Amino acid sequence: MTQDYKRIGTEEAFMTPLVVDLFKKGVEDGSISDPGFVGMYKLLFAPDTVKLPLLLDLEEGRIPEMDAAGIDMHVLAQTAPGLQIFDKDTAVGAMPDVNDYLVDVIARHPTRFAGLASIAPQDPEASAREIERARTKLDLGGVMINSHTHDEWLSDEKFWPILEAAEANDMPIYIHPQTPMTGLKAFTDYGIDLAFYGFAVEVSTHMLTIILSGALDRFPKLKFVLGHLGEGLPYWLYRFDYMQYSTDRPNLKMRPNPVKRELPNISDYIRRNIWITTSGMPAPEPIKFATKQMGEDHILYAMDYPYEMDREEVPMTEEGVPDAQKKKFWEDNARGLFHIDGPVGA
Repeated sequence: MTQDYKRIGTEEAFMTPLVVDLFKKGVEDGSISDPGFVGMYKLLFAPDTVKLPLLLDLEEGRIPEMDAAGIDMHVLAQTAPGLQIFDKDTAVGAMPDVNDYLVDVIARHPTRFAGLASIAPQDPEASAREIERARTKLDLGGVMINSHTHDEWLSDEKFWPILEAAEANDMPIYIHPQTPMTGLKAFTDYGIDLAFYGFAVEVSTHMLTIILSGALDRFPKLKFVLGHLGEGLPYWLYRFDYMQYSTDRPNLKMRPNPVKRELPNISDYIRRNIWITTSGMPAPEPIKFATKQMGEDHILYAMDYPYEMDREEVPMTEEGVPDAQKKKFWEDNARGLFHIDGPVGA
């Protein structure tokens, strides 16, 4: 079969020198004390680590690596935990600089890079304004939110100006994992707080709270994106619907939710409002199952570079995607979701 599509990776991380300096300062002066982040910083972001140069290199090393793997475009997003780990003033002050930096890189390589805006949920109104600027002035195609912000989720209505702006500007919100909330001590006690397990638990729980909060009834056109094949949610669709509260089995079902939902089942919201990517999950059989659960229009490719940079995962992923679906999976779904209108590839 002749390849009639481009390959777009939709969860590809980067950092800016400004954020590296802010991370370093926060760890050294103790203003960032979250134990999960401090551990992640030492592992991934400290000046002598392997990943940091790869996160900072957006041209000389990255583009040849993309070519070698057969990837035509990266949709770039500031790596976790982004600006959300900082105090409000620091985060809001850095927000436009990070997005302007990203746009400058895209301008130098418009066929190789697209991007997601960074925001500071610590100030929902400022973030809402930045979402509008990112779409209308910077031509960015979505928003990256690294799950909780100081142990708070988007299900809290104080963050809903962000959701309102994202819906109004058709900016999908990619919820990327970070370390679980500090109260979940068992995750760090047993070393399962990062990508091994804790990331998926934190994000999937976050997404369920958004659904159950009524946010997707208030903002029915809002789009969310979850990586790692949906952080486990597609596997649970039947269980969610079956275990919804009912009067005949109240001891086994959900407790009554005070928020009235418009759609009958939790799975209806997941299938309507959520798109999933394959970041870090290239195994063919899970891809087939997730596609069956979510529909072929709601699944798209991601590598999760540079945390995952195995060139063999591209042909492995191909095995999970039928030929008739490949163009949607690799290119068209990403184009439509993230507003990628121009040429893609070298």
